[in-house]
Amino acid sequence: MRLRIDEERLRGDIEANAGFGAVAGEGHGRTNLTGSEANRDAREYLVSRMEAAGLEVRVDAVGNVVGHWTPERASPRREPIASGSHLDSVPEGGIFDGPLGVYAALESVRAMQDAGIEPERPIAVVSFTEEEGQLFAPGLLGSSVAVGERRVEEALALDDGEGRTLEDALEEIGFRGEGRLDAAGWEAFVELHVEQHDRLETMGIPVGIVSAITGITHCAVSIRGEANHAGATPMVDRTDALCAASEFVLDVERAANETVAVDSESAVGTVGSLEVRPNATNVVPGSVDLSVDVRDVEYDAMNAIVGRAERSLARIERERGVETTLDRGFDLEPTPMSPRVGEAARAAGEEAGITTMDLHSGAAHDAMHVARVTDVGMLFAPSRDGVSHSPREWTDWEDCARATRVLAGTLARLAGTTP
Repeated sequence: MRLRIDEERLRGDIEANAGFGAVAGEGHGRTNLTGSEANRDAREYLVSRMEAAGLEVRVDAVGNVVGHWTPERASPRREPIASGSHLDSVPEGGIFDGPLGVYAALESVRAMQDAGIEPERPIAVVSFTEEEGQLFAPGLLGSSVAVGERRVEEALALDDGEGRTLEDALEEIGFRGEGRLDAAGWEAFVELHVEQHDRLETMGIPVGIVSAITGITHCAVSIRGEANHAGATPMVDRTDALCAASEFVLDVERAANETVAVDSESAVGTVGSLEVRPNATNVVPGSVDLSVDVRDVEYDAMNAIVGRAERSLARIERERGVETTLDRGFDLEPTPMSPRVGEAARAAGEEAGITTMDLHSGAAHDAMHVARVTDVGMLFAPSRDGVSHSPREWTDWEDCARATRVLAGTLARLAGTTP
């Protein structure tokens, strides 16, 4: 199966998308928030490129965009093979995170068309709404609706904190469509993304095949002591919430390091934010609120770190006289990828003469949601120095093309093809 990726065509689409919300300064940055003018322009450009390739495009009620290619040999009644990612970004993010997956999926279709390959199943190219979660949800919004985890009405009612709802935003940019994209109707889904780590670059391997996507737990922790005068309160009489919090932060780090050493080398634990009150130089801190982020591809390891955090708080209460609470408000279990899709990706790499390696994803992706309703796989392209969510994010164009070639081969195999 000879599939040739047009690197310049792929690059042109990604660079055009990079111009929507481009930020000045060093590197290649963009700010493309859901419902913004830049977001509208990016969506309109995608639709035009899909239509130019002969795809039938529709937009659902939450702004998910999908283009179907149904060649003559394929039955429109058969479940399609889907591929894509997202167009939105974090503030001053990079140009590859999201758009590479969308335009690689489109380029895969064009490569099949150029080669005269007609799959037995339709191919769907997808762009999900609000993956980054910067305005209307914690993240992965469009895919959560597509798999039925969030109702359309619930999603549309989400607001940006300033009274503007998702429904308002989509109406304003002309992308409030109808109905609901149903990912359960896909035979399989494959997402290509930049790695956001330096493993591929370090190993000199151009394409990664994801074995599992990390689970994520977020815990909200509060520590309550007693605020008092920094000069007049003797050290022995203090109930310092920040000192207690400092012990807790180090305990979380210790728990993660020991879990890595004993149970799972991919486990991580982070205390990423603290809110200290009253936050004054001359006042003993009276309370601290902290956030804890725990991730791993092994759910037992995640639970072990959270259990260590709970025991740390119990000890700190006894020894320091503070009051503590821990609320595990967000808990997403690890998501294994489909062996069937992984095998198709490895075969595609071998046929193309492109070396691949298996690895896990430490970041969340839309594929996590879609895996709950159909077979899912993910591919990674190298990230220079492991940087992402930054204008310094970079993936060489040759690597983009090589990863896209593996993606195209994977989709062709899953869809059934004849030259």
